[in-house]
Amino acid sequence: MAAVYQALHRRVSSLLCRLHSTYVRKMRYLNRLKEDDGLCRQAQASGTFYLFHNLSPFLQKSGKKYLVPQLSAAEVKQILEKFQEADQWIEKKSVLIGCSDERVPHFALDLGALEKSVMESELQGSFTDLRKALFVVDGKDSPLLASAQSLLRWHDTHQYCSKTGQPTQKNPAGSKRVCHASGITYYPQMSPVVITLVSDGSRCLLARQPSFPPGMYTALSGFCDMGETVEEAVRREVAEEVGLEVQSLRYSGSQHWPFPSSSLMVACHALVRAQQAEISVDNLELEEARWFGLQEIVEGLKREPRSSKQDDGSFLPWFPPKQAIAHQLIREWVKQQSA
Repeated sequence: MAAVYQALHRRVSSLLCRLHSTYVRKMRYLNRLKEDDGLCRQAQASGTFYLFHNLSPFLQKSGKKYLVPQLSAAEVKQILEKFQEADQWIEKKSVLIGCSDERVPHFALDLGALEKSVMESELQGSFTDLRKALFVVDGKDSPLLASAQSLLRWHDTHQYCSKTGQPTQKNPAGSKRVCHASGITYYPQMSPVVITLVSDGSRCLLARQPSFPPGMYTALSGFCDMGETVEEAVRREVAEEVGLEVQSLRYSGSQHWPFPSSSLMVACHALVRAQQAEISVDNLELEEARWFGLQEIVEGLKREPRSSKQDDGSFLPWFPPKQAIAHQLIREWVKQQSA
């Protein structure tokens, strides 16, 4: 009987803990905002807003740091008051992107219809390309900006029903769009992408595309084909891009990545045989791929883009910023080699 009582006590305690968890309360509140249009409209009047201009986030410089300001609904309305549609913009154009532990909702709003220079002057900051912004903002802000841009872009490119061609309507939270002519509801989606750090045991393989900034190398990546598993996609991409056959692989982690649209990056480490490690680059996708030793990787992790250019005009290798999951893969490999 005592054992039964103890088991019941543990179960009730666990349930109460979950019910009173800050995280659980926050997630349930966000879900209510997505499903209850009236509640979301109320939240828009008390929430904070991250501003964008044609998908570029608004930043303010403070000393050597770049901050991502949050504006109140009242401040946003002051900016929009010169337009007759100002009262409707917040509901029609903003999207819910999260909330604080105190359940203050966060929204993103794109002001692309307004004059960029006027907005920057009034707000005393600048709208910055997201790729550049991810290099300079605090790590906690990066996922929020990436999610916001992806959701804003999705709404911009899904304004019409693919079946009827009729306009679709966004709900206040921006969690879906509905075609009232067909009754179809559209939800934002992400495309799965595998990103893989290949190693032969003592070296790791990094590559670059022609569109990359000079000197930047990163792990191999590619979209999953329809019906593929992650393991199949990793093996196929490595074979296609560098002509190597993966012997084993292990999962590392995942990350939302807004480029080129909205992707779910699934990160893996892959091992190839050292005796069969001769690279054959697919020049349709890559400009270069090569092996890096431990010391070269360690030095590259310390290097910044602006410090990679040499006197002769060439560039020393440097790697993606710490906010990117490719950086995490490289760090993990260094740790493993050092151990």
